[in-house]
Amino acid sequence: MEQADWHRPRLAPWADALAEALEEQPGAIVVAHSLGCALVAHMAVLRPDLLIGGALLVAPADVEDRTRTPDRVESFAPLPLVRLPFPSIVVGSSNDPYVSIGRAMMFAYAWGAKFVHLRDSGHINVESGFGPWPDGARLVRRLAKGGESPRPYLQVVQAGATGFV
Repeated sequence: MEQADWHRPRLAPWADALAEALEEQPGAIVVAHSLGCALVAHMAVLRPDLLIGGALLVAPADVEDRTRTPDRVESFAPLPLVRLPFPSIVVGSSNDPYVSIGRAMMFAYAWGAKFVHLRDSGHINVESGFGPWPDGARLVRRLAKGGESPRPYLQVVQAGATGFV
């Protein structure tokens, strides 16, 4: 989904837009990147009535760390650290400029999510060298099948590795 204003993110209008989309597609698997991960965590608290089938949360931005994220994301802080009521997987990188690997792992633990650690993968976006991401699609399919993963809580893979799911 497209948010109305990517350059001036505000939690309330973003949450309203996501809630509307989820009301139209109950049980959807949500794929979020960066600030979108914070939005999904907030939605679990703000709208527990929404039926979310699962969430793939890629490169969550640490909205509480002003050394890593800009002031314009302040409406997303504090980040809810409660167990998400739907299956979820967090994918983090050891050199993401927007979150330390320790905080990304802590988010996954607090949210009750599986954690996949992509070593040295930056912010896991186009600027970090990612294009089409078949492993991301596999993670979404895993969530769609019920969210169960045969992998342990923490899985570490080298950047550029394939078939890690």
